[in-house]
Amino acid sequence: MKTDTIAAIATAMSNSGIGVIRISGEEAVEIADKIYRSKNGKKKLSSQKTHTIHYGYIYDEDILIDEVMVLIMRAPHSFTAEDTVEIDCHGGMIVMNKILETVIKNGARIAEPGEFTKRAFLNGRIDLTKAEAVMDLIESQNDYALKSSIDQLKGSVYDKITSFRNIIIHEIAFIESALDDPEHISLDGYPNELMKIVDQLLDEINRMLISFQNGKVLKEGIKTVILGKPNAGKSSLLNKLLGEEKAIVTEIAGTTRDVLEQYINLDGIGIHIIDTAGIRETEDIVEKIGVDRAMKQAQEADLILYVVDSSKPLDEDDFSIMKLMSSKKFIILLNKSDLNTIVSVEDLENLCKEDKDHYVIIQTSMKDETGIDQLEDAIKKYFISGKIDFNNEANITNIRHKEALSDSYESLKLVKKSIEDEMPEDFLSIDLMNAYSSLGKIIGQEVEDDLVNEIFSKFCMGK
Repeated sequence: MKTDTIAAIATAMSNSGIGVIRISGEEAVEIADKIYRSKNGKKKLSSQKTHTIHYGYIYDEDILIDEVMVLIMRAPHSFTAEDTVEIDCHGGMIVMNKILETVIKNGARIAEPGEFTKRAFLNGRIDLTKAEAVMDLIESQNDYALKSSIDQLKGSVYDKITSFRNIIIHEIAFIESALDDPEHISLDGYPNELMKIVDQLLDEINRMLISFQNGKVLKEGIKTVILGKPNAGKSSLLNKLLGEEKAIVTEIAGTTRDVLEQYINLDGIGIHIIDTAGIRETEDIVEKIGVDRAMKQAQEADLILYVVDSSKPLDEDDFSIMKLMSSKKFIILLNKSDLNTIVSVEDLENLCKEDKDHYVIIQTSMKDETGIDQLEDAIKKYFISGKIDFNNEANITNIRHKEALSDSYESLKLVKKSIEDEMPEDFLSIDLMNAYSSLGKIIGQEVEDDLVNEIFSKFCMGK
């Protein structure tokens, strides 16, 4: 089927050393031929072999635009599996836009966001998990997210899902064959055999579902919320971790009245860190809104940094904060250790007996800059010690994948129940097919056009 030839600037929309204009479609080489002239003016791109690079110039009719290198990749051996031309030019915005305008004038149209990758998917070059991994790779903010994206791009999720589907379709085919030809294919004892297979699938799918929370943290960074009473040193802590003065620090209690979000790359670990308003009882309406928002952030946190002013006794506000941390992983920073301390490590340990496996206590002084190294080490241990596990290559980081896996899991549970209830084999076949179809949505085998369009609309232009 003939498709439009599309074009876009594939590099960042800013001045740079090099810019790339990508063209893909049946007329890609023909359009490039119209605007390209080799150094001697005789070489035609249409006569050149695939995967070759050519030096020359881009012209808009008789007007020279730029000196370029042109790469030719013929179908199906290109990212889109279509004829593709990439023009490497100087990276000025005016130059890149002028070349793109010339390409459009000669027969191409502007690509929609993600359309190159969408064509790669539609042409069978990549599956949907690999297409989504392309965008995740571009947006990676830490080493773990990068590794996960590369693993998915190499097929870690695709291979796993495909293996599940192969097992399921084999069992569906066997049941259907036995029902069609009972004289030659017996189902005696088969339910017990199927039960073992279903149990194994449920176990493996469940492991992938469990990986979603880790995968979400891996992709977005560990959501770390700083809590404490006013003037405990929360904003000072944020500034120390960032290495710059992002938060306003004063001796006036209640200076921070809203959440302040920043992203830190801590030795390859993404930390999405949030400074919050000091938690205390207050009549100030604006400050109360800030306190409410701090509590909401605490409920959604992966990790809480609880900053305690060790020079002042604990009170009801501290006890309220401790209730917020229940069932969360948290690190207590016993701050202002440079002053005369009233609150001790033992005091806090006695108050946190029930959470002994969920916290660490570190003595710090933002003034003397002590304890920051220990804090960073403690955060990293949540990743390295296995409390947050990133060793599974098939980590699920996409909510769409999780929902499809969940649907498949529920269908397989119905298969198991039908076996236990000794239901007819055609009941088993129906639920097995539902599980098979749900898994197919992940890799793009059972997906509607509207969903495909929505997924690729989130991609950047030129990718």
